Amino acid sequence: MAIARFGRQVKRSYQSCGFFVKLSAVIILGLCFVFVWSIFSNFSVTSQRDTFDDIAAPVSASSGKVSDFQIHSNNIEPKKDQESDKKGSKSRLEDKNKKKIDGSLPLKPKKKPENVKAKAKKKSGVENSKLSKEENHENEGSEEHEVIKEMEEDESEDLDNDGNVNDEKEGDVDLINSEDLDQEVVEEDNVGSRNTKKEKRLGPLFDPKAQYSWKLCNTRSKHNYIPCIDHESAMGRLQSYRHHERSCPKSPFECLVSLPRDGYGTPVHWPESKVKILYKNVAHPKLAAFIKTKDWVVESGEYLTFPQNQSVFKGGIQHYLESVEEMVPDIEWGKNIRIVLDIGCKDSSFSASLLEKDVFTLTLGLKDDLVDLAQVALERGFPAVVSPFANRRLPFPSGVFDAIHCGECSISWHSNGGKLILEMNRILRPGGYFILSNKHNSIEAEEALLTLTASICWNIMADKTDEVSDIGVKIYQKPETNDLYRMRRKKVPPLCKENENPDAAWYIPLKACLHTIPEAIEQRGTEWPSEWPRRLHTFPDWMNNRDKLIADTKHWKSIVNNSYLVGMGIDWSTIRNVIDMKAVNGGFAAALSDKNVWVMNVVPTHAPDTLPIIFERGLVGVYHDWCESFGSYPRSYDLLHADHLFSRLKNRCKQPIVIVVEMDRLLRPGGWAIIRDKVEILNPLEGILRSLHWEIRMTFAQDKEGIVCAQKTMWRT
Repeated sequence: MAIARFGRQVKRSYQSCGFFVKLSAVIILGLCFVFVWSIFSNFSVTSQRDTFDDIAAPVSASSGKVSDFQIHSNNIEPKKDQESDKKGSKSRLEDKNKKKIDGSLPLKPKKKPENVKAKAKKKSGVENSKLSKEENHENEGSEEHEVIKEMEEDESEDLDNDGNVNDEKEGDVDLINSEDLDQEVVEEDNVGSRNTKKEKRLGPLFDPKAQYSWKLCNTRSKHNYIPCIDHESAMGRLQSYRHHERSCPKSPFECLVSLPRDGYGTPVHWPESKVKILYKNVAHPKLAAFIKTKDWVVESGEYLTFPQNQSVFKGGIQHYLESVEEMVPDIEWGKNIRIVLDIGCKDSSFSASLLEKDVFTLTLGLKDDLVDLAQVALERGFPAVVSPFANRRLPFPSGVFDAIHCGECSISWHSNGGKLILEMNRILRPGGYFILSNKHNSIEAEEALLTLTASICWNIMADKTDEVSDIGVKIYQKPETNDLYRMRRKKVPPLCKENENPDAAWYIPLKACLHTIPEAIEQRGTEWPSEWPRRLHTFPDWMNNRDKLIADTKHWKSIVNNSYLVGMGIDWSTIRNVIDMKAVNGGFAAALSDKNVWVMNVVPTHAPDTLPIIFERGLVGVYHDWCESFGSYPRSYDLLHADHLFSRLKNRCKQPIVIVVEMDRLLRPGGWAIIRDKVEILNPLEGILRSLHWEIRMTFAQDKEGIVCAQKTMWRT
């Protein structure tokens, strides 16, 4: 009886709890499935990121010192002396008014008494600060506004909406004065409202407690890798190394580009580099085959040499240039013609010869230049930039080039609805010249080009075949007024809409329309610039705040002469290629105009558009977004200059570290970087540079501003 009663109780318990037992079993099986799926999913994601050569994610350090950065290079332990040096060193920017210079004379700050007016303005500066409107070219014809207020109460200098220095600031000031260090004030556009909100963003751009693990890029382009231009698909069968359009990797570029296979040698210094360069610095498989077929470049031991007056143009480059002047006497090299764009890089003889005539020629290396001749030009010390040219505008404002040249040209200008010629028309100055030379074009191509140039009212100034070189040369001139546009029978291509911004150039599609030519005296482009070098210091009426532009020029002249050239230990005889990563009005480049250097002025796409001012002064530059990689080869520049670049980009780039990695890619081993910014930014930045094995040559901090001068080494992981 007892056993039967116990059995009935067990049966009732099973019937009442059976549902929960089954439910528990289902849940356990489901969790097992999720666990197994997550393992395989993580493996897939990791494999995908490895194809982009990402560095490991930053890890929190045990202490807050920037000197605690550790470098992990293929699991090789650092040397004991390096390890102890890192642990024992502290950021030189932590203490105010502290400086240390390695191998250079000390910088002595000039103490200046504050005047009453400056103090009064300083107190009311927060309430009455001007907000500058920014134009963003990333969306077609649209404008985007941001608020980034970088004011400090103990600073006494403001910038106007063009980034110019206020009248109260003196022209000749030493670099290390806090008055010299810029502030950035911009405007936030509240949707549907004119009211603007002032906002002060604090906090460092970089995590001061982070650690970084560097590794080399695993790319097909190897030591010549240009991230947003080289095609790095996972499909190995693809033959093309270049994108048809600029396209950046989905994963942030955070790996280090390797050195050439045979190592990297100290570049030949200017001006000797005009006639010879180290072959191994520009080594490329297709370049070796290319050299064997040309007589203007000769392999001579470890060097590539460039025989004088040898050129792709038979008869020599001097004969070619003289024939152009004979065809159109109005073309006076170095006088009315100062800024020239050379489409498609050849042997650089065109740039070299015009340089002797005070003509600044910027070479545009196209995406299909697989021989990498633009890199050869940069190694020789000639200005060059690499950009695809098919469906998007080039990164230049409208109407800035005095002349455009395309020698031995193989571009099909009439294709794609003639948009390529229309882009040349956009960036060419009113009254400017388009010089085209090639051999034996097809009759169909000749007729198509003739029809196209006539439709945009280009006047053909010369059409002649040179007897010596057997090259056909055509010289066109862009009209100076809109009269010819109005007289056209067929309005094809049509005039662009009035709200179409001709200066918008960053990721903007090519347009099949003609921009009207400026006619009002206060508009840019109605007058031809002054002759060089007077052009550098001439400010036309269309430039606002001319007095402030003049003050800005004096400001940078003082900084360069009193500090950069004498106080940082830089051997300027080794400096030729320079990039100003946040140029405003070209003051830094203008201050170096009498030196044997050239400066690429970069105007960030989100900053006030001052690039037309730079071109008007006889200097060159491009638009660029520093959250992406720059259009140039690795090891292109001898010196990088970044004046408040990082504070300007605060909260803009998803991975700010990519800017530092890009600086490492662009700078040659042995090259220099001068960085001015907020101390809260420079403190962790100094640690990042140390993790890259850059040598910190000089630091200085005063109040909340500072400067770092560093030199890149040969170190790779």
